[in-house]
Amino acid sequence: MSKPIVAIIGRPNVGKSTFFNYIIGERKSIVEDTPGVTRDRIYGDSEWRGRKFTLIDTGGIEPKSDDEIRVQMKLQAEIAIETADVIIFLTDIKQGVTADDYEVATMLRKSKKPVVLACNKADKIGETPAELYEFYNLGIGDPFPVSSINRLGTGELLDAVVDHFPPEKEEDQDEEYISVAVIGKPNAGKSSLINKILGEKRLIVSNIAGTTRDAIDTKYENKFGKYIFIDTAGIRRKSKIEEDIERFSIIRAKTSIEKADVCVLVIDATEGVTEQDAKIAGEAHESGKGVILLVNKWDAVEKETGSLEKYKAQVYQELSYLDYAPVLFVSALTGQRIDKLFSLINDVNAENSKRITTGMLNDVINEAITLVQPPSDKGRRLKLYYATQVSTRPPSFVVFCNSVKLFHFSYQRYIENQLRKHFGFNGTPVRIIPREKSNKDLEKGKK
Repeated sequence: MSKPIVAIIGRPNVGKSTFFNYIIGERKSIVEDTPGVTRDRIYGDSEWRGRKFTLIDTGGIEPKSDDEIRVQMKLQAEIAIETADVIIFLTDIKQGVTADDYEVATMLRKSKKPVVLACNKADKIGETPAELYEFYNLGIGDPFPVSSINRLGTGELLDAVVDHFPPEKEEDQDEEYISVAVIGKPNAGKSSLINKILGEKRLIVSNIAGTTRDAIDTKYENKFGKYIFIDTAGIRRKSKIEEDIERFSIIRAKTSIEKADVCVLVIDATEGVTEQDAKIAGEAHESGKGVILLVNKWDAVEKETGSLEKYKAQVYQELSYLDYAPVLFVSALTGQRIDKLFSLINDVNAENSKRITTGMLNDVINEAITLVQPPSDKGRRLKLYYATQVSTRPPSFVVFCNSVKLFHFSYQRYIENQLRKHFGFNGTPVRIIPREKSNKDLEKGKK
């Protein structure tokens, strides 16, 4: 099941980024005592009461500002509100309720989303501060006094947030269907692709970047199997802020990726791989999903001998960490090669859930060690004792060794490549997890 999304919303300089950093446990957002420092949404993962969730930090909302950057920050916050399952409305107890707080509260009430009201900078331990009662006037509900800096009151606040989460569902629902997230930057042809597959104009198609506003899940069956296609939502907005719109699709892609078994990254053949494509592809890779690189609008590209192979090489050059992902050239407009997508989806889904026996796994690793000796440092050589597969989706392998520090990334990559050579894993990430184990531990294990 995909993790719930929690968005932190509020006007500038109320401490959203400090609060965000504390909850996710790392200094990820830029913190500076200047209104509007956080211009882009930043997100991270956290957990409370056994429920994992994704937390979004947003730029502050100034409802009546005409400043271009402020307007864009407000737009980002609106997108976060649409995406979120629960909203934390963060205010400043020292400044009291402001006119902007009332405007934001009105916006949040209209969203119909669950809202938890937090009054930040309640830095003193003891009785409930008298200033807290003023915040009932916002009509949002009970305010929670918190202090991001002193780490006070966040437990009760997070309890209230988790209480609003959707109930956890059994994973076997729609088990026979393969969930496919169609991801990519706006205007790459995601909706056109799904429409062509469905054979009906089910999703709005437009050449305005980000016409699809909400993620749409569509069940589909054909001779190849049963699928749920997840169309990653874009944002409907005027072209004046089109460059910023491209950044907005990241969090929407992330939520769609969470729900998917296989991700189809749609690349516009007329533009090539962009920075935005790389960011979205990175989300799929880091999430351990099966990935297919689908180059759309291939009919619009002028071709010569070897064009396809040259283009494929460019794609792998730009997305070097996805060299395991198959590349398919299609045209959503004409339907060219789209039928080949289904067998790829089936194959990649199977590879992502592939399990290897411990015996076969260690045979391959022992052979790999014989071919290329493990690295050494200052006279001490890396020893790989044995390995076992601990999970699928993605296939993940714990490799027990004498020193994690000696097990450098380059040798991990070599082991991964040997596993791919023998077992395939086409279209799926492979996780190598070094685990240190001493000779004494090994001897104990044998007894």
